Amino acid sequence: MALLAAPILITWVFAAVLAMLDGHKRVVGWFAVAGMTASFAATVALAVRVVRGGEIEMISGGWPEGVGIALRADALGVTFALISGAVILISLTYEVLGGVRSRTFPALVLFLNSGLMGIFLTGDIFNFYVFFEIAMTASYVLTGYRERDYQVRAAFIFAVVNLLGSVIFVIAVAGLYHLTGSLDMDVVAARIGDAGIAPTIFIAAAIFVAFGLKLGLFPFHFWLPAVYVGSHAPVAAILSGALANIGSYGLLRFGGGILPEQLAEARVVLLVIGTLSIIYGALQAISRRSPVEVMAYSSIGQVGYILVALGIGGPLGFAAATLYAFVNSLNKLLLFLATGLRGPLVGAAFVIGAFSVAGVPPAVGFLGKLSLFQASIGLESLWGSVVLVALVFAGSVLSFLYSFQVYQRVYMRPGESPARRPGEASPTIERGGKPSPAVVRGLLIVVAGLVVALGLWPEPLLVLSQGAAEALSAPSAPAAPSDPAASMGGGR
Repeated sequence: MALLAAPILITWVFAAVLAMLDGHKRVVGWFAVAGMTASFAATVALAVRVVRGGEIEMISGGWPEGVGIALRADALGVTFALISGAVILISLTYEVLGGVRSRTFPALVLFLNSGLMGIFLTGDIFNFYVFFEIAMTASYVLTGYRERDYQVRAAFIFAVVNLLGSVIFVIAVAGLYHLTGSLDMDVVAARIGDAGIAPTIFIAAAIFVAFGLKLGLFPFHFWLPAVYVGSHAPVAAILSGALANIGSYGLLRFGGGILPEQLAEARVVLLVIGTLSIIYGALQAISRRSPVEVMAYSSIGQVGYILVALGIGGPLGFAAATLYAFVNSLNKLLLFLATGLRGPLVGAAFVIGAFSVAGVPPAVGFLGKLSLFQASIGLESLWGSVVLVALVFAGSVLSFLYSFQVYQRVYMRPGESPARRPGEASPTIERGGKPSPAVVRGLLIVVAGLVVALGLWPEPLLVLSQGAAEALSAPSAPAAPSDPAASMGGGR
């Protein structure tokens, strides 16, 4: 069972050591990459174990249940752990290859990974909140990486807005404990039905707002463009491709797994907000000229698809939401990293990412759009199916349009910089006008190849997403006896 704790502990130990070292030094950066690689390898091994043998669980340190940290891995958790770990590993390697410019950057990235792995692999709501704060604290500092004025402003905005989301979430956690007497996710899911819809709908609304803020959904998106545009390219990739997964995972875990009745009651609201997010994000992206701005608003639109799939619900909807979240993370990793580079190969990589966002085969984005079509067609309402299919198609067309605009402006006009950020005189990865390092461009090509490879060989993604849907749709474990000792045994 040590395998279950390994993805968290490995980067935690490495981060503690790296915090005492100078992150500017290349050897320290590669030491961080080694720690991140070991954590990701453990995550892959854990995912294989879960796919073959089903859910596994442990209480860390041999403490009694309810005292130690409860870790639980199912297909949903390992899917998000895999893609988030991959995004962080590639973004960290990208920055180390280009040259780290902050003493604390490697340690912060590893602390962030530990927090995210803890979120995806815990079975306890309180521990979810603790890991949530660890990840968010590291991300606040990372947003101000390089310490330019606009980056510090972005970090301040990010911290204030997300602290508000944290307060709302902890209020919801307190409400769940008050109603169920436990913080164990399975026990809460089994007991929450006894509380009735009326008191729990407010808790569900609070959880939706908290994760909507993290995800940058319309109308909670107001902080996102300034933060993504102000962040350094690999940091923006981490924020969009890994940290935002807290919102997607949280909505799936709490909405689909713990509060399914409340999710069903709010289905229309989710579909409407998801639709508005898709349309708003795409129209704003079309009206922008900077590649980073386009990708920032594209992020708002793309998470709308995840919310639409969640609103459809059921095994098809949950599988589509999980698959789309995975694909969206990979797309955003590729596109945000491309905004910091230039050259013909970078343009080719950008085109692959743009095709994936628009859902053009053989890129993996086609798989995400196809799963949404299948989930939409599965609706009982014929008109509902028609509207959602039309929405996904129209969104894909708009995505292709704004991606093509960026390619035309930037990569078809040699000599123009693709990534002028406010206050910067040159693309972020360049040094004194010199071309971007070839190894960094090579890494980008590898990511682009992965986008195509997963589109041509989608079986692993299909297995993981279907397993995630089954984990959410499975009946909750029977509630433990509601005496005080049993209650404390399920939580705090």
